Amino acid sequence: MTIEKISRSVVAVRATVPDDAFTANALGTRREGSGVVIRESGLVLTIGYLITEAEEVWLTDQDGRVVAAHALAYDQETGFGLVQALAPLGLPAVKFGNARKANIGDAVTLADGIGQQVDAHIVTKQEFAGYWEYLIDEAIFTAPAHPSWGGAALFDRDGKLLGVGSLRLQMSRAGEVADINMIVPIDLLTPILDDLVKRGQVAKPPRPWLGAFSAESNGMVVVMSVAEGGPAAKAGLRQGDIISDVRDGEVDGLADFYRKLWQNPAGAEIPLRVVRDGRETWLRVKSADRNSFLKKPQLQ
Repeated sequence: MTIEKISRSVVAVRATVPDDAFTANALGTRREGSGVVIRESGLVLTIGYLITEAEEVWLTDQDGRVVAAHALAYDQETGFGLVQALAPLGLPAVKFGNARKANIGDAVTLADGIGQQVDAHIVTKQEFAGYWEYLIDEAIFTAPAHPSWGGAALFDRDGKLLGVGSLRLQMSRAGEVADINMIVPIDLLTPILDDLVKRGQVAKPPRPWLGAFSAESNGMVVVMSVAEGGPAAKAGLRQGDIISDVRDGEVDGLADFYRKLWQNPAGAEIPLRVVRDGRETWLRVKSADRNSFLKKPQLQ
């Protein structure tokens, strides 16, 4: 079966989010991207930020047929989202590939829900730390970049699903800058899929969340902003603060900061040593479960 035929199982995803949703300011109230059918029942895999707090979700196939859907689950750790079509899609489920065995240089295709495909190559596989308290050990990065990457499906040469598009970034190599896509690998979904379908979440304690949007600069973790009403804001963390220690451990970059943070349970009070205007101070942040700030999906 050709990639062109398999990619018809990729659909457009359109979500509407209430104006008072926690993520409305950051992600908008009207979100569009793609998703891919992974079960014959009409279960669609997408990237979670498209459907977070959605009150309406609509799927459109590549023939223009529109079907209502329900935002079934969003997993904060992986970034995956699941949508359940509320009427038959009539599209075959794609088969999962093995992202761990995919190699740098492999030919791949990134396909969106409106029929656009980009033939690309895997340019690297490496750890990725996102500013929104997000970390995966081995993300897939592809080039050239797809112009509509959010929720787009990454297929290998055999037409098997390797992952779902999350971001468009820039990579500098040998003095040249290229646009690339970051892909969340499908291997992260397999162990949690049944939990997400049955429970809407993974059956394990949530990670602690601070609501701090941070970047790494020369190995230092610098706060870019804080979520209004979130734990970091309530504790007095500010834009420009440098987080140097978590409890009694020195922070060595953004990924290390997250790993130290996540050694604590959600709800724990976490001491942070902060450098502000050249002076050190300690802040005690009472962490939270990020999901407790989000509107829960309602069945349409």
